[in-house]
Amino acid sequence: MARLFGTDGVRGVANQDLTAELAVALGAAAARRLIRTGATRRRVAVVGRDPRASGEMLEAAVIAGLTSEGVDALRVGVLPTPAVAYLTSAYDADFGVMISASHNPMPDNGIKIFGPGGLKLDDATEDRIEELVRQGPGNRPTGAGIGRIVDAEDALERYLRHVGKAATTRLDGLTVVVDCAHGAASTAAPDAYRAAGATVVPIHAEPDGLNINDGCGSTHMETLRAAVVSHGADLGLAHDGDADRCLAVAADGTVIDGDAIMVVLALAMQEAGELASDTLVATVMSNLGLHLAMRAAGVQVRTTGVGDRYVLEELRAGEFSLGGEQSGHIVLPAFGTTGDGIVTGLRLMARMAQTRRSLAALAEPMQTLPQVLINVEVTDKAAVARAPSVQEAVARAEAELGDTGRILLRPSGTEQMVRVMVEAADEDTARQLAARVAESVSAQN
Repeated sequence: MARLFGTDGVRGVANQDLTAELAVALGAAAARRLIRTGATRRRVAVVGRDPRASGEMLEAAVIAGLTSEGVDALRVGVLPTPAVAYLTSAYDADFGVMISASHNPMPDNGIKIFGPGGLKLDDATEDRIEELVRQGPGNRPTGAGIGRIVDAEDALERYLRHVGKAATTRLDGLTVVVDCAHGAASTAAPDAYRAAGATVVPIHAEPDGLNINDGCGSTHMETLRAAVVSHGADLGLAHDGDADRCLAVAADGTVIDGDAIMVVLALAMQEAGELASDTLVATVMSNLGLHLAMRAAGVQVRTTGVGDRYVLEELRAGEFSLGGEQSGHIVLPAFGTTGDGIVTGLRLMARMAQTRRSLAALAEPMQTLPQVLINVEVTDKAAVARAPSVQEAVARAEAELGDTGRILLRPSGTEQMVRVMVEAADEDTARQLAARVAESVSAQN
């Protein structure tokens, strides 16, 4: 049987792959694996969600699973994923559950589970939860032993107080357009930025359960770019559906991706003596330009696999202070246990306010090499990626690139597709090689 957990929780089309029955089973299995033994108080799990319509059904199902195992559900409602991670720690809960499919389209949904302290689960813990799902329920409590549901009325206020600490400088005088992706950031992000002093122009901040990520947010930057220019704003910020990502737009409409944001923050932290071991943690998807910019500044780059969980593991292992992904997952361990798009936005604007420099000027050290990414839909992503003909196509492309670029082929962690990424000295070469490898992938279907 295929593994339930991907790189970021359990995902699929809601009510088809990710059913209410599976959500009940996951909630119950998480309860059996993650509750702290020997505690004298009642056991508690924080439960949050993004605003997509299926989240209501899945929230009810997860809570049914939790309470059937005697765990109280502390329901925090629609909040960003990093808020659920933080509140798991702040409320001293046994664990936390976030119901979201992040940047995926509305029909999808997902269940992410945070362990004690709001930390993401390791592979061994996820494997054990999967075993418990397949075993089915055990001896369930009755009477007063059944879990209860409590609504956390102060959840948003607590989270906003927490992220507000990331704005080390007042943001008065800065105007920012914020694309909330009709998602979990729709209230939290504008409130956080206004509290720090910025003038905020929110767009795509009216979720109706069906419009999340629909032509907006961090995967669709066109509207934000136009809004920044038309409003004469200093910058724009784009979040995804659950607000653990942040991408930016300079005043002239130029997109500032996660690599450039990491360069800006790394240089700021190095200057302040806050960049632990003068090291940045990034994934294999980060552009070669990031490595060159960091090398020029005397900053070492530690490289991990794709997924913020692997960035987090490396950050914890080396006690580093900054890491992230090109896609906009930026992790600052001083402010949270996972990527937090709102924290990223606050830190980016604080750097602008501190230096009185534009975002474009701050991002100048990052010179992006041409990079082409092609996503190929397949029926069996693992088998296709291992196919000999695909591996031969990759080897031929690598031979042509030599040391002037690189190629990366990997199965998606959340969808049935294989991603082909090529970097080269010029865009034509990158496109030709990426198309050739992608064609070899498509031929496997």
